[in-house]
Amino acid sequence: MIEISHVRKSYTMGETQVDALLDINLKIDDGDFVAIMGPSGSGKSTLMHIMGLLDVPSEGSYKLHGREVSKLSEDDLAVLRRDEIGFIFQQFNLLPRMPAWQNISLPLLYSEKKFDQKKAYQLLERVHLESRSEHNPNELSGGQQQRVAIARSLINSPRILFADEPTGNLDSKSEVEIMDILKDLNSQGITLVIVTHEEEIGAQAKRLIRMRDGVIQSDERRAPLPEIKKNHLSEQSLKTKFHFGELIEHFHQGYRTLQSNKVRSALSMLGILIGVAAVVTMLALGRGAQKAIEKQLASLGSNLLVLRAGSIRVGGVVQESGVRIRISTEDVAVLRAQISDIREAAPNVQGRVQATYLNKNWNTTALGVSPAFTKIRSSEPTMGRFFSDSENQKRALVAVIGMTVVRELFGDKNPLGEFIKINRINFQIIGVLPEKGAQGPMDQDDRIVIPVQTGMYRLFGKDYLDSVDIEVVSPDKLDTVQDSIKEVLNKRHRVPVSAQSDSFQIFNMADLQSALSESSKTMSMLLSSIAAISLLVGGIGIMNIMLVSVTERTREIGLRKAVGARKFDIMMQFLAESIVVSVIGGLLGLMLAWGVTVSLAKTLGWPMTITLDSVMISFFFSVFIGIIFGIYPAKKASDLHPIDALRHE
Repeated sequence: MIEISHVRKSYTMGETQVDALLDINLKIDDGDFVAIMGPSGSGKSTLMHIMGLLDVPSEGSYKLHGREVSKLSEDDLAVLRRDEIGFIFQQFNLLPRMPAWQNISLPLLYSEKKFDQKKAYQLLERVHLESRSEHNPNELSGGQQQRVAIARSLINSPRILFADEPTGNLDSKSEVEIMDILKDLNSQGITLVIVTHEEEIGAQAKRLIRMRDGVIQSDERRAPLPEIKKNHLSEQSLKTKFHFGELIEHFHQGYRTLQSNKVRSALSMLGILIGVAAVVTMLALGRGAQKAIEKQLASLGSNLLVLRAGSIRVGGVVQESGVRIRISTEDVAVLRAQISDIREAAPNVQGRVQATYLNKNWNTTALGVSPAFTKIRSSEPTMGRFFSDSENQKRALVAVIGMTVVRELFGDKNPLGEFIKINRINFQIIGVLPEKGAQGPMDQDDRIVIPVQTGMYRLFGKDYLDSVDIEVVSPDKLDTVQDSIKEVLNKRHRVPVSAQSDSFQIFNMADLQSALSESSKTMSMLLSSIAAISLLVGGIGIMNIMLVSVTERTREIGLRKAVGARKFDIMMQFLAESIVVSVIGGLLGLMLAWGVTVSLAKTLGWPMTITLDSVMISFFFSVFIGIIFGIYPAKKASDLHPIDALRHE
């Protein structure tokens, strides 16, 4: 089974080289029961670690079942340990957060990619502990813990068992029980190698090897070797395939590990939780602000151009708007007739007025418009009606008022049908405009709307218009219509070519809407980027906690490698724990973001909504953070040498 030739093992301690083994030659046959004895520092444990593939020789040859294994990679050695070898440790090395049956099943996680409770129970019965299957190690006596460790060593049906001082921490009764179990296993054909200080234990072996100062002093056979068919190590046993169930189990183990350290896990999640909540809330806040702006801009009208008279130069002097050029109602009619892409055109005049009702008065804005105003500015009255074209032509003294005027002059009283004085002229109220709120410093509800002809000739005494609202058939026609308007009006008013650029001013409301929307998006992204910094801080927190975890669980890592875990298995275990922290933290962050968003929506009155894209971006970014910041601790854990990890204090 085992053939060792000229094996040496040296360690470097500072500038000193220590030789633990010197030219060891040894053969161990199938079915043998070998005890290795010697004082501390004799090299017996080092020899067992090399034979158990936990360590590799500095020099020499090691053949297992006829195959050279001394130069195999760490992962190949892990697969061999998993399939061929079982370990029984003096310190038991049971994982404290797992019940007995799961400790026994641990090697199956790396051989069969799952725990097998039924198989574990069978082995518990074999070591007479079936009633203790759900007990954690701290609920078991020393002898019971060692029996669990023996059952664990048998779970993969190994051909050889290595026991390092298996009775060193046990009382006399437990010592007898453990030795009876080990001798029974040897009688069933399992090769047994024990390292011990105790003469009574060595005396029970079929072969006794004594060591001192790194060399074998004596090799005594005390009982004949049984006849057992020799086995050969197959190439297939070194091959292992990835299984999806392995990932699932890693994540399950990660979750159980976090459960066992609730406070530390909660602190690890805190940074991710705050980061995700901040990002989602900021995106929702920005989206709500954008919707509020869009709602206010929608009240201004869509596909809208606002035409005003500009300034022209005469002899190099800029003339004030209105001195040379006036926009008239005839100009509006010509524009509608000559430019087919104009859907509606509403002429406007306006001015500050004093409105009075009984003993109340209010200084406000009077706006003279045509009936097309309701469509262009989305201002269909919520109460009453708007005036007609006929009333406009007749210069009727009728008015539609905003909610601010209603509150200031009428309070809770219905204003419909009532008469108010506007600059001492009586107007009858026939409707109330929809409430739109403030647009910058301008209150859109603080206005009185009257027919444009009434405003021009009966209220303001004007024969020209202050502006014209022009609705275009589609957004892509805005620029074309804008150029056409200037061309028609310059020609109609015979504006010199040199002055045509300043003769009329046309404001494109779509450009304003676009600029405000882009500003809102930019601000939203800026806020979210600032919030995302907390995610990075959370990731650093995860990395720190995982590094602490690696240090605390070094012996556990050594145990897992001893029972067959490859570097990839260890790396995936710690990476899975990091991802679990990020995922749970991300989910809790989404819940917190929802609560904060609902509260802010009620407080601010904004239509704040958490969008699917913001949820997906934040959640997957948190998982990505978990992966990135979990890689280094996971890699550090996977690179630990099994024997160094097992010796860690």
